Amino acid sequence: MTAALCKLALWQWQRAAEKEAWLEQMAVARQVAPLTLAQLDWRSPEALDGKSLRGQVQWVSPYVWLLDNQIVAGEIGYDVIIPVRASGDAALPQHPLLLVNLGWLPASASREQLPQPVIPQTLMLDGLLRIRPGGILLGQNIEAGPYPNRLQSVRADAIRQVIGLPLADAVFYQQHSPFIYHYQQNVMPPEKHRAYALQWLGLALVVLVGGLVLTRRSSS
Repeated sequence: MTAALCKLALWQWQRAAEKEAWLEQMAVARQVAPLTLAQLDWRSPEALDGKSLRGQVQWVSPYVWLLDNQIVAGEIGYDVIIPVRASGDAALPQHPLLLVNLGWLPASASREQLPQPVIPQTLMLDGLLRIRPGGILLGQNIEAGPYPNRLQSVRADAIRQVIGLPLADAVFYQQHSPFIYHYQQNVMPPEKHRAYALQWLGLALVVLVGGLVLTRRSSS
């Protein structure tokens, strides 16, 4: 029991160090001049996390996905997700497409009726790039039917199979679009990880001392 608690404490301490490194990377990324989509080097995707992008991109029609169960101001709705390519980049297959989160729109009164967002054909990127979004998946991920389609989790491998084109495992959160921007970085600060580590370590100490006391009592 004591060893398990110590391992938990060590894990939280390591998470604090990782979180500090990540926050430093994000701070540096915000200070670097924005890149265009065509300039990104996807061979080192971790280095792209948190970067700002600029430049014009084109929507890859007809693909539009509505990310389910997104809540803004207590109202349930969807995030609008589209794939884009750099303008004039259609003939360059080595450049993967990028998923863009255009923001939130409210759900229709009926679950059976999906909103019909109007998607701009071209877009000037302005926002934040996040690598490997992942997310919880319960049941079927992408619903079939005419677009827009309902989406449960942003998973590049599944979307890549649908569109049949190279797709980066990332999402760009667009600040300026016809929809509501609501992205927030849900990051536990390093200090909280260290506080948890100390709590686990304290529990380990309590268990250790308690075990020693019981051992002495039983041997006396």
